[in-house]
Parts: sequence; structure tokens; C-alpha cells
Amino acid sequence: MPWRQTRRRYLATLGAAGAAALAGCSNDSENRTPTGDPSIPADIGHWPMFGHNAANTGVAAEETGPTTNVISQWGYSTGAQVFSSPAVVDGSVYVGSNDNAVHALSAVDGARQWRFETDGLVRSSPAVADGTVYVGSFDGYLYALSAGTGSEEWRFEAGGSDNPLVDRLPVRASPTVADGTVYVGSDSGTVSAVATDGTEQWSADTGGAVVTTPAVADGTVYVGDDGGTVTALAAGDGTEQWTADLGGAVIGSPAVADGTVYVGTDGGDVVALSTSDGTERWRYGTDAPVHTSPAVDGDTVYVGDGTDVTALAAGDGAHQWSTGTGDTVRSSPSVAGGNVYVGSNDNKLYILSAGDGTVQWELPAGGPIAASPAVVDNVVFVAGDSDIHGMTAP
Repeated sequence: MPWRQTRRRYLATLGAAGAAALAGCSNDSENRTPTGDPSIPADIGHWPMFGHNAANTGVAAEETGPTTNVISQWGYSTGAQVFSSPAVVDGSVYVGSNDNAVHALSAVDGARQWRFETDGLVRSSPAVADGTVYVGSFDGYLYALSAGTGSEEWRFEAGGSDNPLVDRLPVRASPTVADGTVYVGSDSGTVSAVATDGTEQWSADTGGAVVTTPAVADGTVYVGDDGGTVTALAAGDGTEQWTADLGGAVIGSPAVADGTVYVGTDGGDVVALSTSDGTERWRYGTDAPVHTSPAVDGDTVYVGDGTDVTALAAGDGAHQWSTGTGDTVRSSPSVAGGNVYVGSNDNKLYILSAGDGTVQWELPAGGPIAASPAVVDNVVFVAGDSDIHGMTAP
């Protein structure tokens, strides 16, 4: 597959679009429903992007999360289903919604700080760095928003289309920020690298629509597409390093750890690839499509497959344990403090022992959980249907 530079545009919008964004901002708490005693610290730590880090490992080794007697301290309704995973930075929770907007909430009590409207669904998970929130929209743009006010700093046409009948294709993929660059894929089948001022650095074609979050590690960007290909690109200029055909659409984002790329396929496999040349190291077959991103913690890979959460040995893919939920698992697991946090379509958040999969606690979230939880300072932030929850143990 040849690599080529492609034309992309960005628009600095501090005029009418910026005014529209600010018009949607609010400090009210009309959508907030407190349900427990306020015990979330104001100086809460960070979960800045999908998968916690640029490599998408889904692991916060320094964090702990609640394990028993967990309750929802607050709930906030966006009014439409949430597929976006929350980011938590400097006491605020940032999340996108199918109401076409990005919401910023107080991590302490869920009060709305601002709301920014786009012209499409926001299923992309925000990535927050140096006071800016980066997020994609179905309107075809990657947005950069002020973390403090929600005002638009710039937008970049990441979903530009060569079809004369379609201006832009959706940016449902979540961006990754690494070393001063924002990497994002789109349904147009491209991966773009954008400087933090909105300037395009490079854009590269892939073999299909990119709905996954790029994983960035050791100077390389790894991305999967719905054509079943994982592609490795040089972070500096986008040149192709290698491609691997996995034989099934890649819907869940790749995770990179210790020289290995871990990724699931629509065909029901979890595959481990060498970061150096894409060689397949092992493949584990499940009984259902794998649409989640693996979490990788040391010697173990955790992944949602079908209605189960499964743990595999990172070295050879050997099965360690599987724990069933009441419905399909579309939520990518998050790991903190020796536990796995994951949602299910059965409307529940599950807290599992990372060692053997024992259910420590399960808690209704008011609707199906499609997004990955963020675990910070003994608090879990998670979306159930249209509601965002801050959950902790009293």
C-alpha cells in the first residue's frame, strides 16, 4: 500500500463558530443528579485520553480504584447515548455524546462547566493536553477546544473526502496526543498528524476506514482499519513501516507494550504482532467478535469478547481466565490497583480481580456501557447510556 501526502485543511475559528461554541457553554447543573455524599477530591489525578496513555495500554499503574460498596456519587445526563470514553484532567471530566456535543463537567459533583456543539455525533473520546481538548466529530473535523472555557481554538478537516458528492466523512476515531503532535484517523481511510496549532504535519492512507485510536510508542504510530489491516507509520513523517493483514475488521484500538502490538478483530481473534516488522507472534480465537481495545498490564492482556472479559498471557496468548457478564462487552477494560474495570450492555459496571477474574463488585449504570471507564484516585468515571457517573466507595 503506497504512502502519499494528501491535502488537508484547517480552519482557525475565533469568529462566528467560536461565538456559537461559547453560546453553548454553561456553568449550570441542570442535568446533574447527585446520588451520594460528595467524597471526590477536588485535586483528583489525571486520565487524559482513551487507554490512559499514548500506547493505549488501558493501565494506570499508579492509580487505585474502588472495589466494594461502590455507589454513584453523581450522575449527569447528556440527553443522548454516550460512546465516548471520559478524560479526566485538572478536576474536570470531558466526554462526547450523540447529542453532537462535547461536555465538560466538574469531577467533584458533575456540575456542567461548558458544552460545545459540533455539526455531528461525537463518539470520539477526548484527549487533553496542555490546556486543550482534542476531539473528533461525525462532521469530519478534529476540534481543539480550550479546556477551561470550551471555546474553539481551531478545527482540522481530518475526514476530508475525495468523493465530489461528500464533503467530509466522520471522525469517529479518538485522537492520541504524543510529543506535541495529535494523531487521528477517520472514515476517509487516512491517519493525520497535526501540530498543536492545527497545522498538518502529514497524512497517510490506510486500507480502510479508521475507527480506532492510534497507539503511539517509540516513534511509531500503530493503527487498525475496517479492512482488517494494522499499519505501522513513522511518527515523524508518516512513512509506512509495515502492514499486517489480520483477516478481520479492526474495530477496537491496538495497544502497544514491550515490543508487541495487541489487537482484536471482528473475526473473533486477539492477535499479538511484533512492533519491529508486524510478524504475528500468537493468535487466540474467541467465540465472538472482539470490538474492544486490549488492556495490557505486565504479563497479562485483558479484553472483552462477546459477553466475557478474558485474560490472556501476554507472552504466548495462553488463556488465564474468563468472566461472563449479562450481555455484550463493548467497553474496553481499564486496569488500576490490581482490578479490571469494564462495562457491559447489561447496564452494569463490573469490577474484577485482575488475578483471577473474581467479581469484586457490580453496579447498575442506568443503561448500556459502551465506553471505557476512567479510574482516578479511587473514583470510576463511566457512561451508562446517556448518563455520566462519578462512582466511588463512601
